[in-house]
Amino acid sequence: MKIIAATDAEALRGLFAGGWDPPQAVVEGVRAILADVRARGDDALVDYTRRWDFAGASLDTLRVTIPPVADARRLVPDAIASGLELARERIADFHARQPPEPIDYRAADGTRYGFLSRPLVAIGAYVPGGTAALPSSVLMTVVPAKVAGVDRIVVVTPPQRNGSVDPAVLYACAFTGADELYAVGGAQAIGALTYGTATIAAVDKIVGPGNVYVTEAKRQVFGICGIDGLAGPSEVLVVADASAKPELVAGELVAQAEHDPLARVAAVSRERALLERVADLLDGPFGRASGRDEIVARVLDERAWLVHAADDDEMLDVIDRFAPEHLSLMVAEPDAWVPKIRRAGAIFVGDHTPVAAGDYLAGTNHTLPTSGAARFSSGLRTADFLRTMSLVENSPARMRADAGVLAALADFEGLPAHARTARMRGSG
Repeated sequence: MKIIAATDAEALRGLFAGGWDPPQAVVEGVRAILADVRARGDDALVDYTRRWDFAGASLDTLRVTIPPVADARRLVPDAIASGLELARERIADFHARQPPEPIDYRAADGTRYGFLSRPLVAIGAYVPGGTAALPSSVLMTVVPAKVAGVDRIVVVTPPQRNGSVDPAVLYACAFTGADELYAVGGAQAIGALTYGTATIAAVDKIVGPGNVYVTEAKRQVFGICGIDGLAGPSEVLVVADASAKPELVAGELVAQAEHDPLARVAAVSRERALLERVADLLDGPFGRASGRDEIVARVLDERAWLVHAADDDEMLDVIDRFAPEHLSLMVAEPDAWVPKIRRAGAIFVGDHTPVAAGDYLAGTNHTLPTSGAARFSSGLRTADFLRTMSLVENSPARMRADAGVLAALADFEGLPAHARTARMRGSG
């Protein structure tokens, strides 16, 4: 694997490329599916589910009964159930600490100000499925919504080939307190959550990761329905100094590569010898015989970068321009680095913190911005399930003092009726 200089802009073009730009065929296909779901509702959901997921789909199979917690737990290996329970506890604890303290105060003249927070009424959580069970995605979406106090939490997930929902996903829905579960996936599920059907009532916001069709559908419905963001393929950047262990650096790159053939993985270091050792590991059995070999090999051949920086400023520039979903800090003095990092979805510090910890057990959220979106957006958090309202209650003294200025500003902008509302109160 080639080592690239941090100043080689052309060689790093693919690493720094960002934005959501799906093929036009995907855009048009999603548009057609959404229009069909909006027009035909449940009938469209059944047709698409039969075509892509489960040939025996019917209205009866769309709605999945969430079993009692004890019954659902018996369907899952004890080690997996225990692991999910531990993850839920940590996710709930971390996300419960996030909401800001409410603001409610009076100015010196008696005017009252408030900044009010209210939970969303209904949210939809998309959980990828079909070929793999992802109960962790249930936890990462449902638990923060519960912490925020959302009234109605709906989970949608593609059915397995036999029409069922994986038992681990069922259990995750049961013990996190999801209210509804539907065996529907793809762009059609996003359409149902947005427009509503006879079976699935519409929601206020849709969260959770999905494939290119799901993500494009979220983009197209935004404005009718809220979304958390546009999640593309997985990314990781490892920042390594002379203290870093090559095996751990290479391990993080391979781990992220196995997610998706379109993943982007990179390491940046001032230590060329370290990067050369990482390259040897990635080119050998460590990287090429990891268990998901075809996917990993494609990423390492097409979307992997080992970047040699001349100094720390060049390393920080690589972080800033990539704005990675996951940033792994394998450095001797991470406390000196963290304050300088402006753009990353999540930061994982030190030899004892693999990115996988964030995927499952750390308690932080694994639904993170990708494709450069960490420049302007954040990972899923409790605030995503809340909305805020400002409050102001003028005191009589404030209104008398402000009336003239308020009226003048409104008149200046050509809004005489606004100005009149101020003058009507100015002499009170």
